[in-house]
Amino acid sequence: MTIHSESVGTTEVVLLAQPGVSAFHLSVPLAIFGMCFEGRTEFRVRVAVEGSGGPTSHCLMIRGDGGLELLDKADVVVVAGWPELGQAPSEALQYGLRAAHERGAYVVGLCYGTYALAYSGLLDGKRAATHWAGESDFQGRFPSVKLDVDALYVDEDRLVTSAGTGAGLDCCIYLVRKLYGTKEANRVARVMVLPPHREGGQAQYIDQPVPDNSRDAALSSLMDEVRRNLGDDHSIDSLASKVAMSRRTFTRRFAKVTGMTVGDWVQAERLRRAKELLEGSALPIDVVAEKAGFQSAVSFRQSFKRAMHVSPSDWRRTFGQ
Repeated sequence: MTIHSESVGTTEVVLLAQPGVSAFHLSVPLAIFGMCFEGRTEFRVRVAVEGSGGPTSHCLMIRGDGGLELLDKADVVVVAGWPELGQAPSEALQYGLRAAHERGAYVVGLCYGTYALAYSGLLDGKRAATHWAGESDFQGRFPSVKLDVDALYVDEDRLVTSAGTGAGLDCCIYLVRKLYGTKEANRVARVMVLPPHREGGQAQYIDQPVPDNSRDAALSSLMDEVRRNLGDDHSIDSLASKVAMSRRTFTRRFAKVTGMTVGDWVQAERLRRAKELLEGSALPIDVVAEKAGFQSAVSFRQSFKRAMHVSPSDWRRTFGQ
């Protein structure tokens, strides 16, 4: 991508502020991209309003730095939410989003901001994410978009879309990591008191109550044990016996607590451990595979590529320190 800036290394971020949008959604990219370390500013954030602007959903007035002309030189354009799901963006805004993407900018839709990208035709034939509550409505309006109903965020061809509220933080930290590397993203995450990367998807957050009884506590302890011994053969029957549950009760309870099947969760934990080792060590790939609990380096490479869409070596080159 081409960086348009007054100081070398500064990425121009334009945040689109629509009247009636959530104040929280606006504050997320402002907080993440507005952060400064040791006198350095990696991002310069400007707010664009269309027309005369207006109040957010919480009656805070939006003061913009300019209009849609700010999109012309942006390296990253962020649509932070979309207040009216049934209302398409103006032709001028749709054109601005498409033009920004065509010249190499990242175009980002946080939460329902994905709607603005979809209305503009940018997501046709591509994967995207949005808040789980809008799943049915979104799929009905945009059948040509491949909606990933479980992803926290999706990046395809510099079109970055996220699930609801908290996932906007994940998405913005991901962009910091994408543009400036793991070390910088980790620093931002520590200041925000957030994990630099979260595993799993929206299923973790859909109607999943906090464990409130001894059985859920037992599952939590069991999951910690599995994480410490990822190389073991964790069959459903063996795990169920450790918490004194029948196979049927165990699988039902596990899915209720985690939003995942036992097999999918174990696989996700192995991949999480593998990514930690790839990013933070120089261990050979076959050693990473063994320590993460995979039966062989071949099965590890296949599983990693299927889940992350890149090879372990490519992941290390991108995110390793």
